[in-house]
Amino acid sequence: MQLLDWLIVGVYFVFSAGIGIYYTKRAGTNIQEFFLSGRNLPWWLAGTSMVATTFAADTPLAVTELVAKNGIAGNWFWWNFVFGGMLTVFFFARLWRRAGIMTDVEFVELRYSGKPAAFLRGFRSIYLGIFMNCIIMGWVNLAMAAILEGMFDIPRGEVMIYVAFALIVTAVYSAMSGMWGVAVTDAFQFVLAMTGTIVLAVIVLDLPQIGGISGLTSKLPEWTLRFTPVIGDTGGLDSAGGALALSFAAFLAFVGIQWWASWYPGAEPGGGGYIAQRMMSAKDEKHSLFATLWFTIAHYCIRPWPWIIVGLATLILYPELSPADKKLGYVYAMRDYLPSGLKGMLVASFFAAYMSTIATQLNWGSSYVINDFYKRFVNRTADEKHFVLVSRISTIVIMVVSLIITGMMDTISGAWAFIIEAGAGLGLVLIVRWFWWRVNAWSELSAMVTPLLVYAYLSSSTTIAFPETLFYIVGTTTVVWLGITFLTKPTDEETLKNFYRRVHPGGRGWKHIQQLLPDVKGDSGYGGLLLNWIAGVVLVYSMLFGTGKLVLGQTLDGMLFVMIGLVAAGVMYWDLSKRGFEKLVQ
Repeated sequence: MQLLDWLIVGVYFVFSAGIGIYYTKRAGTNIQEFFLSGRNLPWWLAGTSMVATTFAADTPLAVTELVAKNGIAGNWFWWNFVFGGMLTVFFFARLWRRAGIMTDVEFVELRYSGKPAAFLRGFRSIYLGIFMNCIIMGWVNLAMAAILEGMFDIPRGEVMIYVAFALIVTAVYSAMSGMWGVAVTDAFQFVLAMTGTIVLAVIVLDLPQIGGISGLTSKLPEWTLRFTPVIGDTGGLDSAGGALALSFAAFLAFVGIQWWASWYPGAEPGGGGYIAQRMMSAKDEKHSLFATLWFTIAHYCIRPWPWIIVGLATLILYPELSPADKKLGYVYAMRDYLPSGLKGMLVASFFAAYMSTIATQLNWGSSYVINDFYKRFVNRTADEKHFVLVSRISTIVIMVVSLIITGMMDTISGAWAFIIEAGAGLGLVLIVRWFWWRVNAWSELSAMVTPLLVYAYLSSSTTIAFPETLFYIVGTTTVVWLGITFLTKPTDEETLKNFYRRVHPGGRGWKHIQQLLPDVKGDSGYGGLLLNWIAGVVLVYSMLFGTGKLVLGQTLDGMLFVMIGLVAAGVMYWDLSKRGFEKLVQ
């Protein structure tokens, strides 16, 4: 790093802090402004903020590791979430906006009644807002530390000083500016981060050792360029040849179960967490739907290929890397081949990816602590200025706790699998609660606890491995929560009627309540929404594969995929126009 590089990094930090200062007064008005931008975000800003949040510092490294170990097909570990993402777009985005709540945890007492609902809301606010949130920030902090450590070859203890500095700056501007500052900074940081990754991919391809796309593809084994995993009686996830190989059961678990059954940050079935926060921050239902649609398309179709290209190139540039260090090939490519100026931009882009994720985690976690715990159970009568002040204090406190937890963590490997398994089966409740009146607070509580118990038994007493564990965890959890649902009293009828008046989801699952409210018209046209969901999935996968084929020089195949994607987009355009969405579509 030369002086020019450090100046670029410094300008980035100053600009990010400036955005926070600019929105401080607006965020201080009330907690609606602080946590939801006054429910006035346009679709493109809300959607870009979602994309930036899921683009963490560790994301390019994780993709590099997947590609280095299992080729392009290794990305199916996260590509399978497309199904759930598109389900959120068409079935849940407008419902979240229509609910008029501040957090997805607040939904609990809008939908359920009594002490079980109050307990569930309070428990989830602390469990998700502090415990789970700080663990997520802890592994993001570790990833940023690994990047700086690999980039500058300095000890972990010293690296953590730089990470702590970035975390403090992020916490300060998040506490000052609220969601407006977070969303606007996210947009700037996303553009910077994507520009950096594209620049790195272009420079790496131009290296003599690589020789462009044709050189890259000719020097790599065929298995690395597969877009789909090998399906068959493989006996495990990884085949001896390196390509991602899945048994039929494992493939079914990923594609047929994981996306709807498991809770995972940023990919919650039915929407939730910071994704729901952005949907509820949108101007109206249309902006909420299009924000989520833009997020899903950008998340899968725009972002991955620069990372994948660099990941493939690291197989040639750094063949000696051990399996545990393959992800660092991305950092070494930055360190070894970027000229002065561009190196500073890439370092700044990694800070941008890191800070966009941390800013959202801080604001989102604080919204749970304040709205769903402090304001609900501790102090209901204070004015808005007080709640904004406590929100800012909460943001700083969560930042400190995340630093402490980071110091206790040694590794992030396996964390994603644990979270998916620990929440397996809960996803079905999070979906069904919108469309079936009989689901109650006990249903959700039992669906949260059961996966943890089944996971503990499977991991200690059997040899069943992930993802096959999903069959057992999801099956057991589903039987338990359905049994608990019918063994316990339903939600209070007045609560159900109030929920239906506000959200009016429609469908046969609400027939009992519809009969009590003949003046309320529920939603209809679910057949068209199902068609949109299918078209959306086809659109994303077609554009994802089409872009990849074009990048790799397979022009005919690429154009064919793109044409299929355009047809799918046309189907969505036709149906959304019929539903009155033409103003945003056009």
